[in-house]
Amino acid sequence: MKGDRSKAVTLWTFVAIALVMLSAPTLVVLGASFTAGNMITFPPEGLSLKWYAEIAGATDLRDAFLRSLIVATICTAISIPTGTLAGIALAKYRVRFAAGVQVYLLLPFTVPLIGSGIGLMLIFGKWGLLGQLWPVGVACAVINLPFMIWAVTASAASLDPDLELAAANCGAPPLSTFLAVTVPAVTPGIITGALLMFILALNEFLVSLLLVDARIVTLPVQIYNSIRSIITPDLAAISVVFIAVAAIAIALLDWLVGLDIFLKSK
Repeated sequence: MKGDRSKAVTLWTFVAIALVMLSAPTLVVLGASFTAGNMITFPPEGLSLKWYAEIAGATDLRDAFLRSLIVATICTAISIPTGTLAGIALAKYRVRFAAGVQVYLLLPFTVPLIGSGIGLMLIFGKWGLLGQLWPVGVACAVINLPFMIWAVTASAASLDPDLELAAANCGAPPLSTFLAVTVPAVTPGIITGALLMFILALNEFLVSLLLVDARIVTLPVQIYNSIRSIITPDLAAISVVFIAVAAIAIALLDWLVGLDIFLKSK
């Protein structure tokens, strides 16, 4: 009994340390965004909402945030059909070059993001597409697509094949079976992957830095350009807005499909 208690104390100690380390940067940024001073300090110099009013009236930050939303929307719109079909195919069928596909799914962990970004920059530059916003969304989809495929594959792997056979025996054509049986069954994975792709694209910095110019910077690039000169509390405030958007997406994910589905897909 004493040994079990010591193990529990040790485990929860490490959990507490991990939680503090993970949450400390967010808490610092959150506190700094409410400072009444003109510089980022923690603890804040008094409490004020003036920096949130500042970013509400800042045209450059607002436009950059809207561009990030557009990029995230394009990325998600591309990823849903592509990742859904690929995930279902990998889970249900014997796919040629399956080993190569599995290697591709590991690319986010094996290929440095700077390498992928430079490659995409060279491709889009050769095609004369640099300086436009939609290629950034396409690039985010290309780089992060494995996450969408993983989420759908996890749902498709648990699909009972007898359901599709029953639909076929009832005379449903393949397309109707796919739309009425397969897609609803993997919807939790689709929702999980779509929200994840949206969050990843919304926060993408390095690829955006390589593909945009000064006229169409996204919010992460706008923040980076600003902190190169001076770090002011309005940047902390816009960072909190980013965190809030991600938190809303996670809450929506939990409400729609449950976080357990998301964790299993990983």
